[in-house]
Amino acid sequence: MAIVVFFIALWYTSLFSQTFFQHRYAAHGAFKMSKNWEKVFFIIAYITQGSSYMSPRAYAIMHRYHHAYTDTDKDPHSPSFSSNVFSMMWRTRTFYQDIIQGRMVVEDRFSKNLPEWPAFDRFANGPVSRILWVVLYTALFIWLATSAWLFLLLPVVITMGAFHGAIVNWFAHKYGYINFKLKNTSMNLLFIDFLMLGESYHNNHHKHPSAINFGDRWHEIDPMYPVIRLLAWMRVIELKKLEPVVQSVAK
Repeated sequence: MAIVVFFIALWYTSLFSQTFFQHRYAAHGAFKMSKNWEKVFFIIAYITQGSSYMSPRAYAIMHRYHHAYTDTDKDPHSPSFSSNVFSMMWRTRTFYQDIIQGRMVVEDRFSKNLPEWPAFDRFANGPVSRILWVVLYTALFIWLATSAWLFLLLPVVITMGAFHGAIVNWFAHKYGYINFKLKNTSMNLLFIDFLMLGESYHNNHHKHPSAINFGDRWHEIDPMYPVIRLLAWMRVIELKKLEPVVQSVAK
């Protein structure tokens, strides 16, 4: 039971860092925060994402490419250019590593207003850090798992960020419903997003990339929206009105 509780807690805390800090803040600039708070959320992202930690800078660049080139060969994660979900995940990883390692020439428009902490990212993305997290997770499972089948959750824990990305970037471009007719395949995967903290309202998000509320219809409850409002009330962040950082381009 303890492992199941740990898995659920890690699922949502890791997802919180992804949707709040790396996605809505770093990629889309939906709100502002000070450099000190940026560093706090860098550390929170590292603790909650562990072995699947993603550099906010690299994530933001990659996601901006996704919005600008959705469903084209320049999209880092499109089902249209991968034969299955695992090959898409590998394509995404390659794209991410090319940014991290400086092997990719990034278009200027995608590298503006990014949160950066180079020394921290070098450590957090390094092999030693990832190995230590894998050892920690494995030790935790050995200690707390009461049944052998629970070890099936261990690979998901180790690569949790990739699983979060796959659910949205594969399934929400193949299945679901649409509120807005767009020049891409984005769909809303769930009518009530109990699983992805609002990320499954992908069609809504492609229509309004910088919105702080991913829900549009009455039943589309974005759990992150009241959290963002609370953090704004606490003056941790500052809400602002702006145009999307990257506009989708017609094919």
